[in-house]
Amino acid sequence: MTALRLPFILMLAGVLGLAGCSVHQPVSLYQLDSGSPVPPAQSAGMAVLLGPVTVADYLQRETLLQRQPDGSLQASSDGRWAGSLSSDIDQLLLRQVAGRLDSQRVVLAPAIVGFTPDVQVLLTITRLDSGEKQPAILDAQWRLIDRRGQVRDNRIIHLQEQHTGSTAAQVQAQGALLQKLAEQLSTALKPLANQPPIAEAPKKPAAKPVAPAAEAEKQPKIPMAAPIRTDMEVFRF
Repeated sequence: MTALRLPFILMLAGVLGLAGCSVHQPVSLYQLDSGSPVPPAQSAGMAVLLGPVTVADYLQRETLLQRQPDGSLQASSDGRWAGSLSSDIDQLLLRQVAGRLDSQRVVLAPAIVGFTPDVQVLLTITRLDSGEKQPAILDAQWRLIDRRGQVRDNRIIHLQEQHTGSTAAQVQAQGALLQKLAEQLSTALKPLANQPPIAEAPKKPAAKPVAPAAEAEKQPKIPMAAPIRTDMEVFRF
């Protein structure tokens, strides 16, 4: 009986060993490639408030999604994002825009106290994904608000990038799309760098104090009663 149990125990141990290997299969972590932007040199360049940057809900996760030929999305089995994708997008755009504008005065929303931007960028990213057989696609929209609060530009963007199919190549393609977005955004921002200063509203002159004599003259005069001598004393007004 013992001889019969031994092969069974060895076989069971082998199955469990294979199952353990499959469960503990290592998963690669990925970050977006921000390229090689040139660090800005001007400390008094164009002041830009970048954000809020709104990212689609389906991208608010660590799972790296794969677009399927039928349009559906499936979680990648061999990779996920190393941290927050939204934070990666913010930092990529910040470095790219600051380098292209050559300005140290590009900051992420919310603005710090005392920072007055020349332009605020309201950016919404509604799609950023790819698949093994699907190109990387970026859909976004921006609005540029000048220092007077007026909308100076409103644009809807659709960008596409081919790749070789691997997960690493897909992530690289998505980073390249965001770099192209930053390039187009910087081009739209540059004409707004030379805005005329906002003229201050003219101050109203202070009201002159009214002299007591002049104030008295403005008061209505009440006629004084004058007595008339008759049998009865009558007062006429």
